[in-house]
Amino acid sequence: MVNGSFPAMEYQVSAFIISTGIVALAEIGDKTQLLAFILAAKFKKPVPIILGILIATLANHGFAGAIGAWLTSLADSETMGLILGVSFIAMAIWTLIPDKFDEADAKLAHFGIFCTTLIAFFIAEMGDKTQVATVALAAKYQALLPVVAGTTFGMMLANVPAVLLGKKIANRIPVRLVHGIAASIFAVLGVATLLATMKPELFSFLAFN
Repeated sequence: MVNGSFPAMEYQVSAFIISTGIVALAEIGDKTQLLAFILAAKFKKPVPIILGILIATLANHGFAGAIGAWLTSLADSETMGLILGVSFIAMAIWTLIPDKFDEADAKLAHFGIFCTTLIAFFIAEMGDKTQVATVALAAKYQALLPVVAGTTFGMMLANVPAVLLGKKIANRIPVRLVHGIAASIFAVLGVATLLATMKPELFSFLAFN
């Protein structure tokens, strides 16, 4: 339930912007971005790769967002607020841990470029930090479409340049700095959610429900 302190449209725009920003930052140096670099170098045809990433992300994050929305029905708002607060702080720590990439994820060439990308990205994104973030953000904002649109847009912001520019940008991205910023945003969301849950009278504008 959206906090009455926010007009519905403003709340949804906020959910979209935060979802976009946090996933775009978390995706830098993530295993799925590394997969984008490898597929781009292997096939050298950006359009089907980008389309594959888009469809795979929409499917994966749509599923994740639906789970997040469903989870809110399993507990009262106070319990869910505490769970989400701790989850966002855990995500902050996870974001600082470098990803390991298994190149076997990219060895599906016999399916064609588009299908290889779609399958590889969907599988690689399962259980990944950006998918888990989508679950948490959908539960936090209870705004499924803006969150899924935002996390998908964030994935494209990070991966389209990786496909188009490849190694030209791979070594120029300050991954640690970017991950530090993403972790900071997760941590702020976590602390804010916990404070709003434990002290709603002081932080009503941040309240979970």
